[in-house]
Amino acid sequence: MSEDYKDTFVISLGGSIVVPNEIDTDFLTEFKRHIDSYLSKNKEARIIFVVGGGAAARNYQNAAKKLNSNPSDYDLDMIGIRATHLNAEYVRLSLGASSPLCTAPKAKNIPFEGQILVAGGWKPGFSTDTDAVYLAIKFGAKNVLNLSNTDLVYTSDPRVNKDAKPIHDITWKDFQKIVGTKWTPGKNVPFDPVASKLAKRNDINVICANGRNIENTISILKKDKFVGTFIHN
Repeated sequence: MSEDYKDTFVISLGGSIVVPNEIDTDFLTEFKRHIDSYLSKNKEARIIFVVGGGAAARNYQNAAKKLNSNPSDYDLDMIGIRATHLNAEYVRLSLGASSPLCTAPKAKNIPFEGQILVAGGWKPGFSTDTDAVYLAIKFGAKNVLNLSNTDLVYTSDPRVNKDAKPIHDITWKDFQKIVGTKWTPGKNVPFDPVASKLAKRNDINVICANGRNIENTISILKKDKFVGTFIHN
């Protein structure tokens, strides 16, 4: 049985949003201002932020692959998880969240004080997208907002394929054909395959949108018109 919190939204916040090249304090200051304004007008609302490792994780993973130790997928995932904890702790402080950093979304009792909870990675085998879905299940949220640095999901990588087409609405069945079914550390997809299977099985919707567009993020929270890709059963 999930813990039912009214108007709970889970946000999978990509590490590329928090630290695009270097730590973007101006962005997080503005982000906090908008989030505070939204929550002050919606006293029953709660937001769970699950923060990714982003470039820091991939840079360390790529460096580790150049070593003679031949790191396993487990080792590479652990590097990524540590990067998410660093980013998540920074986001928690930036947002002024009093709740402790959550790293185990399936824990029996997770302290959730106030309106904001911040989480990092949990364990190897998947990305923080999967942690976001687990937390959505636990706290009764039907929607996960996946914020990256792109506006929409495409039929393929537009950086590689100029004929890739943007997608505004797609079912989980068709989305899984794009991202596949297997997770590998550092895999760069709109929403990780393990998380996708879990969301499909639990009838959870995911919206993929550009996290740098803060007003668009607030529109999604308010259930207004937005730019993004809606994934559902």
